[in-house]
Amino acid sequence: MQENELKNQYLTGDERIVRANGVELWAEGFGDPGHPTVLLVMGAQAQGVQWNDGIVRRLVDGNRRVIRYDHRDTGRSSTVDFTTHPYTVADLASDALAVLDAFGVVQAHLVGASLGGVIAQRLAVTHAPRVLTLTSLSSQPLGTDTVSAVQRALQGESPLPGELPPPRPELLAALTTTFPRPDADLEEYLAVREPLWRLLHGGVLPFDEGEYRAMEQRVYERARDLTAGLNHTLAGAAGSGSTADLATVTAPTLVLHGTEDPMFPPVHAEATAAAVPGARLVMIEGMGHTLPRSLDDRLAAEILHHTSGAHA
Repeated sequence: MQENELKNQYLTGDERIVRANGVELWAEGFGDPGHPTVLLVMGAQAQGVQWNDGIVRRLVDGNRRVIRYDHRDTGRSSTVDFTTHPYTVADLASDALAVLDAFGVVQAHLVGASLGGVIAQRLAVTHAPRVLTLTSLSSQPLGTDTVSAVQRALQGESPLPGELPPPRPELLAALTTTFPRPDADLEEYLAVREPLWRLLHGGVLPFDEGEYRAMEQRVYERARDLTAGLNHTLAGAAGSGSTADLATVTAPTLVLHGTEDPMFPPVHAEATAAAVPGARLVMIEGMGHTLPRSLDDRLAAEILHHTSGAHA
């Protein structure tokens, strides 16, 4: 599918290339600049367009300005030689601020999924005046070293005392075998990725194979380098801070999480909510570690409610 076909097929907004912190970041804004801004921050190895167009539309219809963007090493943003230019979660958080600056946004509602939730939490700690509200979605507490926990699990070791549980065993096995070759064609790429998305989706809600194939095709066709996102794993928890830092968060906080999340079991959400003063925990029945279109209404409604005047 060619670039102009993608533009016709998918929701498009005010696209920009943001140059900051030594990288170029693709970003896209929607809605009235006079409305409160919601910055959508995606997870590790994920592109900004993996925030479903349906969620974006619902937020805009709810009188929100919405911005989504590609992290460095994903989508149309810069790829980085991690060996010579390593970066941390703190650097990814600085990228998010640079995107807000490029759109002239002083304060925003932050909604972060998975790693994006950790990035949003860090900003709520380090740049509190810029954060109107915080929504941590399918994520875990700031400072959690999942990479080390995964490495221990793969070696058959038990979690350390007090350590949050690693991903479920079947997902751990898939994570080591379901990334395609760098030169994979589209069909090979889709064939390799589909089993992983089934596991991430969870076994309760119906799995729409066509939906995930369309999303992965979009990812494939937008990416400068499909393997570059693995650098997010190398960044690990470095620069994120500690869970104790969350006690200083003043922004109204919503923790949204699926009951069937195989990547971060629900105890991760419980720990996040317990660490942030006054945080509200909402568990979504049947949701795994993905954002299926069937949940667009529910997720957008939760975000709109949380970012309304009653909570902001």
